[in-house]
Amino acid sequence: MDAQLHHAGFWRRVGATFIDFVLFLTLITPLLYLLYGSTYFTEARPAFSYAGVGDFMLNQVLPLLAAVVLWVKFRGTPGKRLLDCAVVDARTLQAISVKQAVIRYFAYLASILPLGLGFLWIIWDKRKQGFHDLIAGTVVLYVPADEAEKPLQRLMEEAR
Repeated sequence: MDAQLHHAGFWRRVGATFIDFVLFLTLITPLLYLLYGSTYFTEARPAFSYAGVGDFMLNQVLPLLAAVVLWVKFRGTPGKRLLDCAVVDARTLQAISVKQAVIRYFAYLASILPLGLGFLWIIWDKRKQGFHDLIAGTVVLYVPADEAEKPLQRLMEEAR
């Protein structure tokens, strides 16, 4: 089934994450400044504490909702889409479900906890799946620019 598919590799995915991180900071930094002022960025807070409800919503709830919506509706975050990647169901190669997206999001914990081994696993895995992909049943495909005109679904059907 994966004969003609290109799986997104480790560095491409790191690049996508970096792009998403910069975009996210660009979005929430001014909002946090408007809500809490400059002291938000200089004031020391204990770990796992928040300056208020807005802080919690912007730093915890918004990323969860954004990731789930973007993975399900657009098959990737802006970083992944800019680098020609698509998050799909590993078995059907179709869009992932909301349930898979939520599992994938929280499974990042399984990827990061053992010293980031779950993310590094992408380097060695045949299908370039991290622990979070394996847990959620997802795979990240790379759709090269020369195949960009082909709808992703047709490309995946040809690979079967």
